[in-house]
Amino acid sequence: MTTTESNPSAPTERSVPKPVFTDAEAGAKEFPDSSPAARRYNYFTPAKRKQTHYEDVTVEVQPDPRHYLSQGWIYGFADGSRGYPLHWTKLKAWGVDEPEPPRGVGTGSMHVQNWPAHGWHEFRDPNEEWEQSLYRYNANVVRQLTQNVDNARNAKAFDLWTPNWIRFVERNVGAWMHIEHILGLYVFAANERSGPTNMHNTAMAVNSTRKIRFAQDLALYNLTLTEEIDGFDGTAHLEAWNSDAEWQGARKVCEALTAVQDDWGEAIFAANVVFEPLVGELFRSNLVMQSAAGNGDFVTPTVMGAGEFDYAQRDLRWTIACFGPLNEDREFADHNRQLMQGWLSHWVPQALEAARTMQPMWSQADHKPPRFEDALDRAKNRFAGICRDLNLDTPEELKQ
Repeated sequence: MTTTESNPSAPTERSVPKPVFTDAEAGAKEFPDSSPAARRYNYFTPAKRKQTHYEDVTVEVQPDPRHYLSQGWIYGFADGSRGYPLHWTKLKAWGVDEPEPPRGVGTGSMHVQNWPAHGWHEFRDPNEEWEQSLYRYNANVVRQLTQNVDNARNAKAFDLWTPNWIRFVERNVGAWMHIEHILGLYVFAANERSGPTNMHNTAMAVNSTRKIRFAQDLALYNLTLTEEIDGFDGTAHLEAWNSDAEWQGARKVCEALTAVQDDWGEAIFAANVVFEPLVGELFRSNLVMQSAAGNGDFVTPTVMGAGEFDYAQRDLRWTIACFGPLNEDREFADHNRQLMQGWLSHWVPQALEAARTMQPMWSQADHKPPRFEDALDRAKNRFAGICRDLNLDTPEELKQ
C-alpha cells in the first residue's frame, strides 16, 4: 500500500526538474585577486614597495580616458570641454601633448603606450591625507585648543594681559581669520575640482578644510575673549580688516589670489609658495607668537601655532611634492620652470609690499617682538629655501 493510499490527505510529490549548477554562471571563475584574502588593489603602481591605504582610496579614483575610460568622457561642459581638461593649468607634464587615442567601434580604444603622464598621475601627497585621516587630525587639533583655552579660562590667565595687547589681539589676530577664510574657501576649495587627478584634488580639499578650520578656531577664540575680558571688542577685527592701513596690503594680495583666472596651478603656487612664507609666517610666527609671552599671554601662541603647524608641516609638504617634479619633467621641465619663475616675478613684489605695509604692527604692543627688518629677513630666508627645494632661482625682487 502506497503512502497516498494509506493517507489520502498527504500531498502528492510533483515531478519538477532539479536545478544543476555549473561553472557557466557569472562569478564562477576564480581570479588571482578574487579571494577574500585579497585586500589590495593592483591597478596602479605604488610609490613605495607596498601600497598604502591613502593610495587605495585616492589613486585613480578620478576617471581618466587616458587610462581605463576607453569610451571617452561620459560627461562634459557647455563650452565643449570634457571631464578634467589638462589646460586648466599652464603647467605641463610628459604626455600632455600626445594625441588622444581615437575612439570608435572596433578600435579597442587604441591605448597609447607609456601613458599616463609623468608628474600628474605619479603625484602622491607625502602627508597621505584622505577623509578619515583629515577628520582625525582636525578633531585632535580642536580638542587640544579647547583644552588650552578652557585651562586659561579656569586659571584667569586673561587677567594678566596688558591693555595694549588686548587691543592688538582684538584687531589684528581677529583680522587674520579673514585671510584664512578667504584662502580656504575661495582659493583652495574653489580650485579643488580643477586638478588633473584625484590625488591633486584631495590634497587641495584637505588644505582647504585646514584653512577653514583655522579661521573657525580664531572666530571661536574671539568669542571666548569677548566673554572673558572686560572691554574686549569682538567686532574690532572688522574695522581693522576694512580700514586699517596695516592690513590693506595683505588684503589686496589675498583677494587677488581669488581672482587668478583659469589656472589652478598658479593660484595654489602663489598661495602656498609665495604668500604663506612672506606674509603668513611673518605675521603668525615672527610677530604674534614672538610678542605674546612678554605681554602676559600664553594662550594665543597655541592657537596661532596650530595654523602654523598646518602650513609648515602639511600644506607646504604636499605643495613641494606637487610642483617640484614638474621642474624635472622629461619633456616640459624648461617650460614649467620658466612659468613658475614668471609667477614668482609677479607675486613676490606684491607679497613683499604687503609685508612692509604691516610694519607698524610691530610697535603696537607693550612688549615688542624682534625688529621688523630681522623678522622680514627670516621670512625671506625661509622663502629662498622653498625656492631651492623647488629647483627655482631666488627672484631678484627678494632683494627689495
